[in-house]
Amino acid sequence: MKAICYSRYGGPEVLAFGEVRDPVVGPDAVLVKVRAAAVNPVDWKAREGYLDGLFAPVFPVVPGWDVSGVVVRPGVAVSEFDVGDEVIGYVREDFLSRGTFAEYVAAPLRTLARKPRNLSFEEAAGLPLVGLTAYQVLTKMLQVKRGETVLVHAAAGGVGSIAVQLGVHLGARVIGTASESNHDFVRGLGGEPVVYGEGLAERVRGLAPEGVDAVFDTVGGDGLKVSANLLAPEGRLVSIADNEVVNYSGRYYFVRPDAQDLQRLADLAEQGVVSVHVDETFPLERAADAHRLNQEGRTRGKIVVTVDWESGGA
Repeated sequence: MKAICYSRYGGPEVLAFGEVRDPVVGPDAVLVKVRAAAVNPVDWKAREGYLDGLFAPVFPVVPGWDVSGVVVRPGVAVSEFDVGDEVIGYVREDFLSRGTFAEYVAAPLRTLARKPRNLSFEEAAGLPLVGLTAYQVLTKMLQVKRGETVLVHAAAGGVGSIAVQLGVHLGARVIGTASESNHDFVRGLGGEPVVYGEGLAERVRGLAPEGVDAVFDTVGGDGLKVSANLLAPEGRLVSIADNEVVNYSGRYYFVRPDAQDLQRLADLAEQGVVSVHVDETFPLERAADAHRLNQEGRTRGKIVVTVDWESGGA
């Protein structure tokens, strides 16, 4: 099959488009014909070797963890999906090798859910990683309750935009940091935007004088101290970007595949609670350009790579 892969760590230039071996479908997996795969910051961080302590690479590595597509062959032990079922997945294993930037991917059952019928394949591909991250942090780590005030950093980004929508659905008041050009976008999601940068604490205090009940950090760095100082008594702080959060009495979180959580997200998408904004799409052979754009860190919503539906065979 055709795929994007890299045989050494490095910049976008190490990504090559070509032929790789077809996936082997285990008993508890399904073969998915890929329609689209979303780009996430973790993809370029893995490509540059920053995750070497977490995930051993098996070169050549096909990048990508997000996918939307169609089941073409269930594993011998699979009864949950049939040929032709449209699915989404956060297809992460405990090593780097068999990713989703390819014509096909063998996806374990624990990584899959049914695709929301009201989302395009491009939109659906952008839901799994960011949606699971937002859902698991808000409901399991921060345990956000109705009537609470939540501060979400980078509220116009992939994770942040889903977190704003889920926070509002949970009954919380959501304040979101974003550049001024993205304020209308954040308002459209149900959040109250504030400009990040110098003076952020004063701007947030102006909206929430008593402090916020929870902070969802997606950026890390100097903002952690500001975030900690904005917490109300008994407030909670979680970061997905910087494990230094523990120095501010917060918790670090790394998203995990969970089929039940992903199906709940898909259901919320079908109900119109959660939407995915696709900022730009690239064909599979231009995945390096998609990585470059994502690495700039100024994307509204998601960047998605699409796969030619007519290519390849089952």
